Amino acid sequence: MQILDGSALSSKIKETISKDVKELKVRTGNVPGLAVILVGHDPASAAYVGMKKKACDAVGFYSVTHEMPKDISQEAIEKTITMMNDNPNIDGILIQLPLPEQIDANRLLELVAPEKDVDGFHPYNVGRLTTGLEGFVPCTPLGVMRLLNEYNIDVKGMNACVVGASNIVGKPMASLLLNAHATVDICHIHTKDLKARTLEADILLVGVGVINLIKKDMVKEGAIIIDIGINRAENGKLVGDVDFENVSQKCSYITPVPGGVGPMTIAMLLQNTLKSAQRR
Repeated sequence: MQILDGSALSSKIKETISKDVKELKVRTGNVPGLAVILVGHDPASAAYVGMKKKACDAVGFYSVTHEMPKDISQEAIEKTITMMNDNPNIDGILIQLPLPEQIDANRLLELVAPEKDVDGFHPYNVGRLTTGLEGFVPCTPLGVMRLLNEYNIDVKGMNACVVGASNIVGKPMASLLLNAHATVDICHIHTKDLKARTLEADILLVGVGVINLIKKDMVKEGAIIIDIGINRAENGKLVGDVDFENVSQKCSYITPVPGGVGPMTIAMLLQNTLKSAQRR
């Protein structure tokens, strides 16, 4: 069994991005700019935004966070997005999810200019991903593919099982795997026999937010396990959706939590923002 070390790869990617930012600044006078909208006081969202800010600072990006109260109006957020769309110093716009109930998240995501949609959630970029065209890809699935590439894991011809069908992770993950010529099975809360499907997987990718959902008897010998889930256990530790201790005895590769997919998500956010800035 080999650990897929997202932390180490993320550090390597950030070093390259930092060099590219310096080169871009010398050549054009510009630095990549990332704007984040944070609504309310969700501790997990606030912590994640803080990590993004720290990562931006480390590679030399300009970044700004628009912190808004939980009871803010739809119109007020839309005005802020429009302002950032028009700001030439902003290359990437990120709306931190989830949003309060009174806010229509889909409307906000559609309002972000597609060329600044570094999260890859705009329908324009979703469509381009589905059809295999160049565009911005959601950061977590993109990070998974980059991690697999680093370890020379080619999914072509593999049976891939994606557990979780969210717009943020599951669906784009399935599209990327399909584009890479894997045979893809997508499971979700209404899947009748999850174990039967996971046992068929050469590569199993799980992101649903359920501690120890995937157990040793649900994984075939030598499978590749990508744990995208992140949960806080009763003892306060961060854990994934896979029973790491037992499943790791049976698989060929596995991502740890923390230190696997999580760091790759932020690295890909930086990469997407740099790509937008280079286009500018």
